[in-house]
Amino acid sequence: MQIVVATHNEGKLVEMRRILEEDLGERAADVELVSAGSLHLADPIETGMTFQENALLKARAVARETGLPAIADDSGLIVDVLGAAPGILSARWSGVHGHDRENNMLLLAQITDIPDAKRTARFRCAAVLVDPAGGEHVGMGEMPGRIIRGPRGEHGFGYDPIFEPDDQPNRTNPDGSVLTSAQLTADEKNAISHRGKAIKALMPAVDRMLDAVRRR
Repeated sequence: MQIVVATHNEGKLVEMRRILEEDLGERAADVELVSAGSLHLADPIETGMTFQENALLKARAVARETGLPAIADDSGLIVDVLGAAPGILSARWSGVHGHDRENNMLLLAQITDIPDAKRTARFRCAAVLVDPAGGEHVGMGEMPGRIIRGPRGEHGFGYDPIFEPDDQPNRTNPDGSVLTSAQLTADEKNAISHRGKAIKALMPAVDRMLDAVRRR
């Protein structure tokens, strides 16, 4: 069974393959994931007011264009002291989509006077699976933590270098500080991430779709 992932980011495809293998075991071999980018599909404009609305918009567009099941997600950073901003504007907080460093620097400047105890935040993700036959399934996930005062780490993307997850692996930095999302390994991040939790919530629906294909 082929499923199209509504993304032009091949890194997301790798992440979803890992989740498939973890959750479906041997049955993961029956699922072929392809990206919307590899099929040269246009990226729909995200006009939703919530993560769920944007994820549904993307998955519905891909399912409609390809006639195949589609998975999409939308996620962002919620900073409590900013009233849940940047939220759905996370990727373009500084004004231009995808400028990670500028987004980080602007956010840090906006909360520079906020004490450490009040810098709580969370990544939130909505993931959806849309079946061309009309079925829609939604999974939600969160990763709580706090915003630190300067970037640390070379992995990940977006706000990962300035975000310390509450759920930490059993190790620290050499100076004793806890790890940012950008200092976690791929496996460590997938185990606790908002996207990992949201995608995992879709796996029972994928399993049922596999059963339906086998019965045909």
